[in-house]
Amino acid sequence: MTLSPLTPEDTDDHWNYEHVSVDFTGSERTATLTITAPREPGPQSLEEIHAAGDRWWALSAFRELDDAIVRLRFNRGEVGTWLVKTAGSIDAVLAIDALLVEHEDDWFVGQVRHQIRRTLKRFETSARSLFAILDGGSAFAGTLLELALASDRIYMLDDPDAGVAVALSAMNAGPYLMGNGLTRLQTRFLADPSMVTDALDTIGEQLETPEADELGLVTDAPDDLDWDDTIRMAIEERVSMSPDALTGMEASLRFAGPETLETKIFGRLSAWQNWIFQRPNAVGESGALTLYGHPNRPTFDWRRT
Repeated sequence: MTLSPLTPEDTDDHWNYEHVSVDFTGSERTATLTITAPREPGPQSLEEIHAAGDRWWALSAFRELDDAIVRLRFNRGEVGTWLVKTAGSIDAVLAIDALLVEHEDDWFVGQVRHQIRRTLKRFETSARSLFAILDGGSAFAGTLLELALASDRIYMLDDPDAGVAVALSAMNAGPYLMGNGLTRLQTRFLADPSMVTDALDTIGEQLETPEADELGLVTDAPDDLDWDDTIRMAIEERVSMSPDALTGMEASLRFAGPETLETKIFGRLSAWQNWIFQRPNAVGESGALTLYGHPNRPTFDWRRT
C-alpha cells in the first residue's frame, strides 16, 4: 500500500490539508484544529476500500491529523491551547465506523484502526490544553467523538435551531484503548461505571445537547446567549496559567485509573517530576514558586514540551 506525501497549504495563520485544517487566527497562543468528515460514506466493500488505499477517509484524515499534531508540537510550542472542532456528516462517520468493525480482521483495515488509535494517543499525550467545541454542523460521532472524550473539556452548544448532536458507535467501546488500558468512556466515568453502559446503550442514535448532557458526555452546555463568552473566558483563563503547571495537571487528570508503564511515562511521574518543580517557570528568578508570597507576578516561558 503506497502512502502519498502529505502536502498541506501553509501560511502563517493557516495550515490546510484535505480533511484537516489548523487556524491560528483566534485567541493568543491558541490553535483551532478542524477535522472534516465526508458527506457520504465512500467505499462500501472491502475491495473498494483496498482500491481507495491511502485516499480512504479513515486513513487519510488521521494521517493528516497526526502530521498536524507533530508539527504543532515541534514548530508551534508556544501554542498551548488547542480547540478541536469537526464538520461533516454524522451518518457518514457512523457508516465508516461500521466498516471498521465489520472488516477488523482484514490486514489493511486493521492497520487503519491501529493508525487511528496511535493518533488519538498522540493527541492526548501532547502537553497541551484540549477543548472540544461542539457547535452547529459538527460531526463528533464514533471515532471522531474519541477526540472530544480525549479533551480536557467538552463544550456543546444548547440551541435546538443549530442542529448540534453527538453519536456513539461500537468503536467507542474498546478498539481505541488509552495508555491506562481503559476506553475513554471508562476513564471519564471511572467513579460510576454504570454510566458507560448507559452511554453505549445509545449507539447509533444522534443525541442532542440535553440528552448528551444528561448522559455525562458534556462538560458544559451553554445556550446561544452565553456560548461566545463561555468559550472566550475558558480560553483566556487557560492561556494565562503556567504552561508547566498545566502539563502536570492535565496529564494527571487524563490518565485516571490503573497505573501502567505508559501512564508513568506520560502521566504522573514524567509530568510532575520533570515539568513542575525543576523548570524555570517554577524555580527560576521569576518563577511561580520563587515569587510565591511576593507582590510580583511570575514571568512564564510559554513554550510547552
